[in-house]
Amino acid sequence: MTVNGRLLRGGRDTVPLGGAWTVLHRVAQGGGAPLDSVRTDTRGRYRFRLSGVDSAAVYVTSASYDGIAYFSLPIAPRGGASRPVDDLVVFPTTRDGPPIRVARRLLTAARPATDGTREVLEILELENTGFTTRVTDDTVVTTWVGALPHGTVQFQPGQGDISPDAMARRGDSVRVFGPIPPGRGHQLSFGYVIPAGTSPFVVPIDQPILELNLLVEDTTAVVAAPGIESLGVQAIEQRRFAAYRAGPLAAGATVTIGLPGGAFRPQSLLPYVIALLAAAMASALVWALKRKPSAISRQPSV
Repeated sequence: MTVNGRLLRGGRDTVPLGGAWTVLHRVAQGGGAPLDSVRTDTRGRYRFRLSGVDSAAVYVTSASYDGIAYFSLPIAPRGGASRPVDDLVVFPTTRDGPPIRVARRLLTAARPATDGTREVLEILELENTGFTTRVTDDTVVTTWVGALPHGTVQFQPGQGDISPDAMARRGDSVRVFGPIPPGRGHQLSFGYVIPAGTSPFVVPIDQPILELNLLVEDTTAVVAAPGIESLGVQAIEQRRFAAYRAGPLAAGATVTIGLPGGAFRPQSLLPYVIALLAAAMASALVWALKRKPSAISRQPSV
């Protein structure tokens, strides 16, 4: 199998990048490893010849430019065939530029657990409208920052185009320190937990969003947002979610989800049962104390 592609340098003008090293990698379930490297020709083209193809693996090509590594889309093996790779585009880097925008935000809220808490998963698509890859070499300066719902707990970075290692929670915000290349569709994901009894749940909109999508497993929840559109109930992996869409939304827009109470659990009545029994015992004691003097008065006199 041969793997061939073209390396370009992007920016205001996209041009072939000649004389640059490109690397072929094999990625399997147990991990990945580089297999070979070649330099591009004057037209930015490269070619790898691969023997002993692993049908259980996928292959990617990569190139580094201005300190950042870029990877192609995965290539599925096909014995004896020539496999073209989509153009691999690299960019100069910068530490400032146009603001990174939120092109799309998907929030999925699950049903309550037995303790009343709810798990939430968010997936965001970021858009870099500039011509350079946004980077930072500072642990304080971010490439992007966004608001998290107040009071949520157990923040957990997820997989996406931005590594979990390049994300962190600071107060009620998620901060990104990883590089963000030009273009749209750079995904990051993270999860958190809504404490029991939180209603309504407020989704903070701290910056403009082109499109907001909500999936709420409690189909009786009441969702409110500017221009909200109900998309009905959708089945996803044998679970049912009420789907909504809104946008574009301006910074400061109000988005709330009125969450119903959790499922009935017999143990939730225990405090009330104990209180009722205590009240009944107190009443019985008072009655007994009131009865005791009259009983004594009937004792025969000595």
